[in-house]
Amino acid sequence: PIIKSLTEGLAGNKIKRVMGVMNGTCNYILTRMQSAGLSYYEVFAEADALGYLEADPNLDVGGIDAGHKLAILSAIAYGVQVDFDAVKLEGIGQISIDDINHAADMGYRIKLLGVSQMTENGLEQRMTPCLVPETSPLGQLEGGTNMVVVEGDEVGQIVLRGAGAGEGPTASAVMSDVLDLARGIRIPTFGQPAETLGTATPAQCDTPAPYYLRMELLDRPGSLAAVAAALGQREVSIHRMRQYDHEGDNAPVLIVTHATSQSALATALADLKSHDAVIGTPVALRIEQI
Repeated sequence: PIIKSLTEGLAGNKIKRVMGVMNGTCNYILTRMQSAGLSYYEVFAEADALGYLEADPNLDVGGIDAGHKLAILSAIAYGVQVDFDAVKLEGIGQISIDDINHAADMGYRIKLLGVSQMTENGLEQRMTPCLVPETSPLGQLEGGTNMVVVEGDEVGQIVLRGAGAGEGPTASAVMSDVLDLARGIRIPTFGQPAETLGTATPAQCDTPAPYYLRMELLDRPGSLAAVAAALGQREVSIHRMRQYDHEGDNAPVLIVTHATSQSALATALADLKSHDAVIGTPVALRIEQI
């Protein structure tokens, strides 16, 4: 349905952004973690036993399957050639139950979210775990359901929600194509002949946004100040910070930044990795504005 929406119903619009949850297995895992309080590995095993995962599970949990879908939708939305290699991919394996709970405390849900948008620098495409407002349509998406949100210059925001796999939805899509052929309707897959598609310049996904950061620090005087200084040196401003109760010498710390570029944040996190107060690798998740 989303392909026909782009090629037919929204053909009179300049598409501003395409985003959505495009892999039902990942959405099942993330929502099941929250509802049952289970770890990623426990729900992964459960999904595998239920037959939800591909033969190569990384196609699902690594974001590859969803990244393929995003690249196709980008080609249709912006009239450009499919460029899967330009999609920034990040799977959900690093998401812990603590991240799920911390996000919920702040009014967010974690989703494997695909986003593509044409910017002045070129086409941004990313398929990464993000925080979305829990009251948004994407935030309320449960189980193995998919959702795509399209923003057009004339229609505003359009939301399509439904099952992304299974015999019923697949048969429905196939019959739609069969009926088009029976009616003599011949619309190119990309809304235009493939040979007329342009070539988009891949752009680094650097549109500013707030970020959620989780890290462990040595519980000693000056650790938090060192982190704040390292972020500040790269012009990453802290919106709020929280330290949770803990046992032992390592203190879990949660930080939400003001809007910043991904490149500035990446540089700041690289600086932090070399700091002796930071234990392990910090987790950074974009907070997507919807």
